[in-house]
Amino acid sequence: MAQSQNTKVDFTIHATSMLGLTTYGNIMIGDKAFEFYNEKNVQDFIQIPWTEIDRVEASVLFKKKISRFVIFTKEGMHFTFSTRDNIKTLKEVKKYVPEDRMFRSLSFFDVIKRGLKRLFHIK
Repeated sequence: MAQSQNTKVDFTIHATSMLGLTTYGNIMIGDKAFEFYNEKNVQDFIQIPWTEIDRVEASVLFKKKISRFVIFTKEGMHFTFSTRDNIKTLKEVKKYVPEDRMFRSLSFFDVIKRGLKRLFHIK
């Protein structure tokens, strides 16, 4: 069983971790770390201290719905999560991650447009 890094928990919500195989569990946001615990396997957990988070990117659909978000660490790893209420979850994360480190990821059409510009060297 994992020992929580948090001394105080601010927010808990059901979530899905998309690291390799999809696993279901709970996200705990506290004063020291962002934590994910698997519902069925107590040995399967992710703990990311706030000091190790480089940036957070959210996948926004139609300018109002967030389908998932990705946490990038300073070591170059990334973890993808989706919760029942991603907007509320990211508002809680914003308390510990500076707003200038939270981004909106590129949409499908932005990626295509960027690729075409690079292909034809359009400025």
